[in-house]
Amino acid sequence: MSVSLLSRYACFVGCVVFTLGSLPFLTSEPGLWPLTLISGVLSLVGINDLRQTQHAVRRNYPVLGNIRYLVEFIRPEVRQYLLEGDDEQLPFSRTQRSLVYARAKSESAEKAFGTLSDVYQPGFEFIGHSMLPAEPVDPAGFRVTVGGPQCRQPYSASIFNISAMSFGALSANAIRALNQGAALGGFAHDTGEGSISPYHREHRGDLIWELGSGYFGCRTADGRFDPQRFALQASDPQVKMIEIKLSQGAKPGHGGILPRHKVTPEIAATRGVAQGEDCVSPARHREFATPIELLQFIARLRELSAGKPVGFKFCLGHPWEFMAIAKAMLETGILPDFIVVDGKEGGTGAAPREFTDHIGVPMREGLLFVHNTLVGLNLRDKIRLGASGKIVSAFDIASVLAIGADWANSARGFMFAIGCIQSQSCHTNKCPTGVATQDPLRQRALVVPDKAERVHNFHRSTLKALAEMLAAAGLEHPAQLEPRHLVRRISTTEIKLFSQLHVFLEPGALLRAPIESEFYARMWQMAQADSFAPAAMVAEV
Repeated sequence: MSVSLLSRYACFVGCVVFTLGSLPFLTSEPGLWPLTLISGVLSLVGINDLRQTQHAVRRNYPVLGNIRYLVEFIRPEVRQYLLEGDDEQLPFSRTQRSLVYARAKSESAEKAFGTLSDVYQPGFEFIGHSMLPAEPVDPAGFRVTVGGPQCRQPYSASIFNISAMSFGALSANAIRALNQGAALGGFAHDTGEGSISPYHREHRGDLIWELGSGYFGCRTADGRFDPQRFALQASDPQVKMIEIKLSQGAKPGHGGILPRHKVTPEIAATRGVAQGEDCVSPARHREFATPIELLQFIARLRELSAGKPVGFKFCLGHPWEFMAIAKAMLETGILPDFIVVDGKEGGTGAAPREFTDHIGVPMREGLLFVHNTLVGLNLRDKIRLGASGKIVSAFDIASVLAIGADWANSARGFMFAIGCIQSQSCHTNKCPTGVATQDPLRQRALVVPDKAERVHNFHRSTLKALAEMLAAAGLEHPAQLEPRHLVRRISTTEIKLFSQLHVFLEPGALLRAPIESEFYARMWQMAQADSFAPAAMVAEV
C-alpha cells in the first residue's frame, strides 16, 4: 500500500516540497525562478485535482493523471500525422487526401515506383484496359441532360458535382469558394437543406436547391411548406434543379437540430426561422406520408418552379419502400426527373455513432437496387440517377457510373479542395481551416479566390483523369461504361467482372410474371403504392 501511495502522489508531493523549499533561496539564486514557478503551478494543479470530483484518475494521480487527458486530446492528430498508414481509410486515407490536394493545386498527382496497393488483396478493384485504346476526349463534354418527359426546363449537368452541404454547417467563405469554383467550371453546387444563402448567390454558380423536412427558405411560421415563397426562390435562373431530401447518408431517418445559440441572424434569415429558437429538421416530411403523396408533391414543385427538374435524394433503407414509390409512379404516371442515391458511408456533419456505423445501406448496393428497379419497370430511360458517398477520384466516379449512375456528387472531396484537413471537428465550431465553422476569425483563414480556383482545378483535373481512364479502356464517354469494364478481386486466386458479381435485371423484368429474382419478387410483392408499410404488415392489422 505504501509503495502504491508513493507512486501515486510522488510527483505532486515533489512539486510542493520543491516549491516551498526553494522559496528562501530565490533572492540569492535567481536561476531558481523558472523552476519554482513551474513547480508552483503544478502544485496548484495537483491541489485542484484532489478537490475536483469529476475525474477519478486525477484524484488518484494528482498532476500525473492529467497526462492521460492531454494525450487523449492530441491522439487524433498524432495518429493522422505520425502513425496512420498511407492507405488507412479513416475515413479518408492520406493517399486519397493527397490526391485531392495535388489536383486542387494543379500539381502532378503521378506516382513513381509502382502501386502501394496490394493487388492480391480481396476487394481490390480495377478497370480492364483495351488493346486498342481510344484518344482521350475533352472532358468538358462529360455532361448529362436531366429532365424527363414532364419537365419543361431540362438542365445539362456535369457528371461530377458538389454534393449537399448547407450554409450553417459550412462557413460563408466556404460556400463562396465552392460556388465560385462551380461557376468557373460549369458544374452544379447543391445547397444542402439549409436553403439558398446570400453567399450562394454572389458568384451565380449553378444551384441544386435541396428541400429538406424543415422546408428552409420556403416555410410558414409553423414549419409547413409555403408554395409562394418556394415559387419565388425557384424562379431564380441560378436554381437549375429542385431536390427533395428524404434522408442522407450520415444519419438516415434521424433529423437534426441546430441549437439556438448557433442560429445567427444570417442563418435565421436564410432558413426563414426565428433567431433565439432551436432550428429543427424533423425526421420526416409533413407534406406527404405515402408514396403517391410524395409524387404529387414532386408534381406540385415542378409546376411551381415553371417546369424545372424535380427529384429526390435518399439513402436506401427498407427496399420495399422504394419499390412502393416505383409502384406509385406506375399508378399515377408522375415521374421524378432524377433520383440521387446517398450511401451510409457519406456524411460531412456529425451524427450519432450508431447511425454512422449501423444505419442505412451502402451507396453501391442502394444505387444498384434503384437502377435495377427502374430498369425492371421500363422507367430507367426517363429518370436520371445520381450517386453520392465517399467519391473523390476518377475511379470512384467510374465505379458508380458502371453500375447505373448518370453522374456523381462529392461533398468531402470538395471540402478537401478548399482546405479541409479531416480534423473531424466539424460539429465543434472550431474547424482549424475555416471550412466548417461560423467563427468569423477562423473563417477569415479561407481565402475565397484562391480556394475557388482550387475547386475548379480539382473538378477539371479529376474529369481529365477520368477521360484518360476511359480512353485506356477503349471508351470515349462515361455513358459507355458498363459493369463488364470493372473488375474486383474476390479472393487471392479469383477475380470477377462487376457484371458477374451483381444481379442486373432485364428491361421490363418486374412487369412480367414470374419475376426470376426471388429477392426482387419478394420486395415487389411487399410494396404498395398507397403506403410505405409492407403489404404483409397491412394485412395483419
